[in-house]
Amino acid sequence: MFVGHALLAFGLVGLAARRFGATKATAMRVAVLAALFAALPDVDIVYAVTGPLTAAGTEGLAESFWSAGNVLHRGATHSLVVGAVTACAVAAIATRRPAVRAAGGAALVALVAVVAAAGGALVGAVTALFAAGGAALALGARRYGLAPRVAGAAAFAGLWSHPFGDLLTGSPPALLYPFEYTVIAERVVLSADPTLHLLGAFAVELATVWLALWTYFRLRDRRLAAHVDRRAVAGVGYAGAAVALPAPTLDVSYHFVFSVLAVGAVGAAPPTRRITRARRALRSLDAPQVAATGLAAVTLATAVYAGVYVLL
Repeated sequence: MFVGHALLAFGLVGLAARRFGATKATAMRVAVLAALFAALPDVDIVYAVTGPLTAAGTEGLAESFWSAGNVLHRGATHSLVVGAVTACAVAAIATRRPAVRAAGGAALVALVAVVAAAGGALVGAVTALFAAGGAALALGARRYGLAPRVAGAAAFAGLWSHPFGDLLTGSPPALLYPFEYTVIAERVVLSADPTLHLLGAFAVELATVWLALWTYFRLRDRRLAAHVDRRAVAGVGYAGAAVALPAPTLDVSYHFVFSVLAVGAVGAAPPTRRITRARRALRSLDAPQVAATGLAAVTLATAVYAGVYVLL
């Protein structure tokens, strides 16, 4: 859900901004800001790079990466409490009044201090990186002319939507950190069959991408359906993967995820085999059409894969 977090916030905030009367240009800026804030909590995965550096010889790179990453992942930076305080600080920092900006910065410093006292120096260091990112985004919002309350609302939407996107995969986030109260103890299970659960979670991810893409087209006065090329039907060919590849689960999903996403390359495929013409075609590709066609192909591939898996 790394990408899905940002795209969900982009889609929802972009549509909401238009609903509340923002111009399309402003709605686009607010949506992008919300998307950046929605991605910010996953800065805690930075600790994962220590895994491959210290891994034992018997542990693979992917396993060591996630093993180290899960030490801090979905902790302080995913907290609704931390998110609310950060959003308020962002609104303050986005103002042009020095005293209010200073108060916002002080709030972030105090937040880091509290988290460090509760969780230790390592958690505090990651939260400091998170807070610095929030402050930088606040300054960026001010530079692009967004009102403080708009910047704060975008931060709130992004930071608060993020943790709920993690409920289908892995362990649930610590929603009320640093308070020791468990809101949700187990992940949401879509199916007792681990493969169907993965496919369901992947379908949710695809739905968020469609929402973001639809929002983008609306803000650009373009029709999404008109940009889906017939080449997307190539996704049907992925049905054979249900027989050729081992059934994926949350624990072992790389072979499915990477291969099904590769199907999206048909969106950028030139319509001719001749290399010289292909190069000209690539230069003239329409990026939104590439995205729409590729996404349609991946969606179709996932659907036929799930259909074949159920039948088998």
